[in-house]
Amino acid sequence: MDQPEAFRSSTEARTAKARDLLQAALEDLSQEQLKRFRHKLRDAALDGRSIPWGRLERADAMDLAQQLIQFFGPEPALDVARKTLKRADARDVAAGLKEQQLQWFGPGPSALLSVSEYKRTFREHVLQQHAKVKERNARSVKINKRFTKLLIARESAALVDEAPGLAEELRPERARRSDTHTFNRLFGRDEEGQRPLTVVLQGPAGIGKTMAAKKILYDWAAGKLYHDQVDFAFFLPCRELLERPGPCSLARLVLDQCPHRSAPVRQMLARPERLLFILDGADELPPGPADAAPCTDPFEEADGARVLDGLMSKTLLPGARLLVTARATAPGRLQGRLCSPQCAEVRGFSDKDKKKYFHKFFRDERMAERAYRFVKENETLFALCFVPFVCWIVCTVLRQQLELHQDLSRTSKTTTSVYLLFITSVLSSAPAADGPQIQGELRKLGRLAREGTLRHRAQFPEKDLERLELRGSKVQTLFLSKKEVPGVLETEVTYQFMDQSFQEFFAALSYLLEDERALTAPADGVGALLRGDTELRGHLTLTTRFLFGLLNAERMRDIERHFGGVVSQRVKQDVLRWVQEQGQGCSRAAPEGTEETEALEGSEEPEEEEGELSYPLELLYCLYETQESAFVQQALRGWPELELERVRFSRMDLVVLSYCVRSCPAGQALRLVSCALVPPQEKKKKKSLIKRLHGSLGGSSSRGTTRKPQASPLHTLFEAMTDQHCGLHSLTLCSCRLPDSLCRDLSEALRDGPALRELGLLHNGLSEAGLRVLSEGLAWPQSRVQKLRVWQPSLQEAFQYLTGALRQSPALTTLELGDCRLSESVVTYLCAVLRYPGCRLQTLSLTSVELSEQSLKELQAVKVAKPGLVITHSTLDGHLRPPAGRGSAL
Repeated sequence: MDQPEAFRSSTEARTAKARDLLQAALEDLSQEQLKRFRHKLRDAALDGRSIPWGRLERADAMDLAQQLIQFFGPEPALDVARKTLKRADARDVAAGLKEQQLQWFGPGPSALLSVSEYKRTFREHVLQQHAKVKERNARSVKINKRFTKLLIARESAALVDEAPGLAEELRPERARRSDTHTFNRLFGRDEEGQRPLTVVLQGPAGIGKTMAAKKILYDWAAGKLYHDQVDFAFFLPCRELLERPGPCSLARLVLDQCPHRSAPVRQMLARPERLLFILDGADELPPGPADAAPCTDPFEEADGARVLDGLMSKTLLPGARLLVTARATAPGRLQGRLCSPQCAEVRGFSDKDKKKYFHKFFRDERMAERAYRFVKENETLFALCFVPFVCWIVCTVLRQQLELHQDLSRTSKTTTSVYLLFITSVLSSAPAADGPQIQGELRKLGRLAREGTLRHRAQFPEKDLERLELRGSKVQTLFLSKKEVPGVLETEVTYQFMDQSFQEFFAALSYLLEDERALTAPADGVGALLRGDTELRGHLTLTTRFLFGLLNAERMRDIERHFGGVVSQRVKQDVLRWVQEQGQGCSRAAPEGTEETEALEGSEEPEEEEGELSYPLELLYCLYETQESAFVQQALRGWPELELERVRFSRMDLVVLSYCVRSCPAGQALRLVSCALVPPQEKKKKKSLIKRLHGSLGGSSSRGTTRKPQASPLHTLFEAMTDQHCGLHSLTLCSCRLPDSLCRDLSEALRDGPALRELGLLHNGLSEAGLRVLSEGLAWPQSRVQKLRVWQPSLQEAFQYLTGALRQSPALTTLELGDCRLSESVVTYLCAVLRYPGCRLQTLSLTSVELSEQSLKELQAVKVAKPGLVITHSTLDGHLRPPAGRGSAL
């Protein structure tokens, strides 16, 4: 409600209104609360003065309001009353009085200070508040010293409308290091000259999203970012807001971040286009009820979820800028709540920045270099270190091992094993005599973590620790940090894990530490973690990965050794059964020439959420964490076909995919549709002056110009296909734009793959050279490929290489060509090859190939000459053209 001008200028009116507000608030108190308020008010002093007890002892609500006004004056009386209500534990009443005071009396004395004058004060406050950040070990360090630049790439429209393919040279959006220029570009103009009002920074857990957001806030306060665009910026941690007791308004949240309680909040909020709100961890926001409307008024008291929903949906301060951080687990669900978001992917450390981080972490230069060299030689571990938090854990463990002169090879190659090694390293500092007690405490800590994870809670009040007998325990000191959270009336003490990912790790660990007999209800078992609503399980992704990783036989032995007890095999069996059940609910390959044909002929893409499309990749990450080939093989038996669609493969994605392919069961099919590669960050080596002069003078030798062909980014995948234990039966690459380097590596896999029987190459933009090397792989005597599908408009130019494979291939019996036109001369050559005695082809499908009348006659003649050869085309033998996707078999 707006304040009348007369009210502002009238002392009498202000006094009367203050008295009314005080009386209304005090009348809301119970008799016990009113008694407690009188006793607390006796000690309340302002400028050394307090109301004598004789005036308070028998006063009712009306008398108390009058005494407060007379003794302190109207507005100071309201401040004294609010503070006293806090001390009297009347939180709701104090909150209501505060809101009424703000609404009627405005922000107080500093209202005389203009917003333009307050900007400087606010910036200085932000600089002071965020100059330091806490390390996981609770040590505070300067943010400029702690922050290591990350790779950040804005999402390009090309990634949505058209897949860039697997060719690494196609780079629609290059990842940039997170300097002020990159941060400024987040809200830069797009191709149409429009600035986004909502930017989403997304990436996996521990990738550095929160740190990047805090650095953006700090750099803005330092005057380095959004110059002349943003007057005030606010950092809102979503999880804390969701767990905050009682309702709150956006105005109150803004006031909480101001240096004075009398900040000009109303004037600040009056120009939303000059505001920036940083919503950290927006993926924590649970789906709300369908009838719950988002907040629209910044002064409306509402629960945290409605306030956040209002900001994200732009019903609340629609002109304000939003910077949202979120895990990339269910981006489709999150983007449904946002209004026209511009997405940017946080890709973690480049190889160069990994080295910088190691040297920042280790103070000893020699120790830093030794640790870095060890990690770099462990290819998988080095890849994992692109995640800053994992990098911190690895450095922490390596420092302890180096200081104790331990074997560095203990450091393993999965996220789970790295976390487990870190936990056991921390526990090793405890005396051996405390072992049994700590083991019991760890079980209780796991129970606390699991309860919080399943219920979307990261902060635990003291009563939760007391209930589990953890308050003051050794594990509380080691793994929990104390935090003071502003409550409705007073600060509350809560505890949280040193990092959110540690809570998720202990939650997963609890399922293996828990005695089966203690699981009295189904909700306590692993099914509660795995079988929940998919939409609600986004925040459980990392916990699920950890659970899979802990099922490794060696990890289970480590758990028994360090945490005591015997780990039951039942959890492992339950998880395996769940994976197989998930596969049974997935769609199988489309029949040849039906749905897939229609999709390739230009039908619209299905409207599916990105999270759903990449779900099989998340499953593969879980299986990779187990590092047990036998388990992976059993699990994938429930997934006869794995389809990855519109995935931008990172280096770690390919490590995971390759491992699972190496372990897949016989009969496995893999389809990559419209996939792309995250461009590698390669540092170009500068030539020395002598070499550059030598080259410019034409002195380079012929030996220097002949280089060994570089392996393609998918080399590890194709190498896995040649493993003798790989059961991959069918591989389909669709709309992936295969470069020549990739074709070379695939050709070797076609030659040596023990189980590969079917290959599909559909609309991949193969070059003539690429098709030539693939044909050479098919023609090799060891090749076992029996069925080949090639759909490519420009097939005619390189058809001679394909027909060469038909003449020489020992196994190829089925060839399907599509979406192309073959000239009469090419068909004549094809017919000659089909008549060749050594050609083993039994089925030739030309369903969607354009052929002339002469070519049709030649194919008809081949059919007569070789009755055992089945040739499929819509017009052969005078048949009418069948419906799309169907042909006649001869």
